[in-house]
Amino acid sequence: MSWDESLFRAINGFAGQSAWLDELALSLSRSSLLWVPGIVLTGYWLWLSWREALLAAPVLAASIGLLDFVGARIKDLAARPRPCMALLDIHEIEACGKTFGFPSNHAINTATAAAFFHVLYPRSGWVSWPLVGLIGLSRVYIGAHYVTDVLGGWVIGGLFGAGAAWLLLRYSRVRASRENPAV
Repeated sequence: MSWDESLFRAINGFAGQSAWLDELALSLSRSSLLWVPGIVLTGYWLWLSWREALLAAPVLAASIGLLDFVGARIKDLAARPRPCMALLDIHEIEACGKTFGFPSNHAINTATAAAFFHVLYPRSGWVSWPLVGLIGLSRVYIGAHYVTDVLGGWVIGGLFGAGAAWLLLRYSRVRASRENPAV
């Protein structure tokens, strides 16, 4: 048994032991979970700096959309079965995904957003990164991904999200509007 499978089994072994923990993991795994905080954050962002939000929000949305597509293509290339497809004796508390497991698109998308905001607003990390961690952990807990599927998604999303925000700061008027609010 590989270390990845052992770690998966250690985390997934808690599934089915507690109804509230199972429900929390399922809630964290639902993509719809992020709509409400996303809308609130966008409203706050528009209030804080509408110019920055109008420029950066489409860049973030395009980054997440592009990486979601790229993640699906990497899944097809890597063709790594999900643990819920490959292992018989696991705790599966949600139907197994339709495609392969590496990388986790949940991990890619959340890490992209967290890294993007972390570059623009360094203090946002204390909220965003723990949420990214919980969502990634929930994907292992429910039996949908191995730990390395999640780690791979975090690396891909984190690097791309940080890079997109860095380029935005470097080559746009966002920095100018931050340094000179009257502009």
